[in-house]
Amino acid sequence: MNRKLRVGVIFGGKSAEHEVSLQSAKNIVEAMDKDKYEVVLIGIDKKGRWYLNEESRFLLNENDPKLIRLGSTDEELGLIPGETDQLINVSKQQRIGEIDVIFPILHGPFGEDGTMQGLLKLSNIPFVGASILGSAVGMDKDVMKRLLRDAGIPIADFLVFNQHSIDDINFGQVTEKLGLPLFIKPANLGSSVGISKVEKEKDFLKATQMAFQYDHKIIIEEYIAGREIECSVLGNENPMASLPGEIIPQHDFYSYEAKYIDEKGAALEIPAKLPDDLIRKIQECAVKTFKVLCCEGMARIDFFLTNDNNIVVNEINTIPGFTKISMYPKLWEVSGIPYKELIDRLIKLALERHEKEQDLKSSVY
Repeated sequence: MNRKLRVGVIFGGKSAEHEVSLQSAKNIVEAMDKDKYEVVLIGIDKKGRWYLNEESRFLLNENDPKLIRLGSTDEELGLIPGETDQLINVSKQQRIGEIDVIFPILHGPFGEDGTMQGLLKLSNIPFVGASILGSAVGMDKDVMKRLLRDAGIPIADFLVFNQHSIDDINFGQVTEKLGLPLFIKPANLGSSVGISKVEKEKDFLKATQMAFQYDHKIIIEEYIAGREIECSVLGNENPMASLPGEIIPQHDFYSYEAKYIDEKGAALEIPAKLPDDLIRKIQECAVKTFKVLCCEGMARIDFFLTNDNNIVVNEINTIPGFTKISMYPKLWEVSGIPYKELIDRLIKLALERHEKEQDLKSSVY
């Protein structure tokens, strides 16, 4: 009998999306086939410290999105790159055994932006999802949008400002180019954290200041009137797209609250009610976006569908949410891949990529 694969699930992290990560991790761990996988829970607190958690108590207030937090443990972990058995329980001075693959479910900076992917690649550990480049590009909305624009993929018009150029942000000049309303966002963050919809000049400065609290670079985007459509992508060299779904926000826009806290914050139409030709167009654009941004494994592509049925790419999420109201797994389920099988496929894709990378030469001689 083949031994179980040891899967390290890394969650939490130093991000404003810490709590979302905990919710996603809970769902993934519950759905994993325990006959196939031995799950090793690696929780990262808000200070960036790694801990070995027990499945029975790795989360506190797990059913309350507002109060959910990492369970307490004194088993602090360290990583020794280059070793076969790389993770060490610092508290007990014991190695915890070889990990076959890591499933990082870290949303936002320090997890979804290439930092964790770089550490895992340096450590030669297979991991689920995009590698360093795809993760970094997918997180930085400025770089992402420039690459999509150069590839001929339709996007909303936008302006970028760094913190050192804050005095150059002029409401009149911005609205002359982008109109009203408009959106102001941190360039490197997800889950609608730090995002404001601005309709009047009196709200502009406050929204700008809030976005700069989360990043040193912000994006100001034109408002696109239309339906909010999402499409999941799965694969490495030959990715495929799910059926698209539609978000119908009950709030002013699809905010953090609507996504993760208020279950009535948005209605989900899964699959979206769209004609077949438009479904194919969205799927083709989702796969093209995935490839242009050098992604692997998984991603969710978010679109706007205008009143005249033009599609506009809003953004990509390289570690999409896996909470109970998240679109990524729900779209695959309606497309014929149930949750457990989706996790199997993601792990298989990670191991296949790692195996191919091991065939590359690392020395001239």
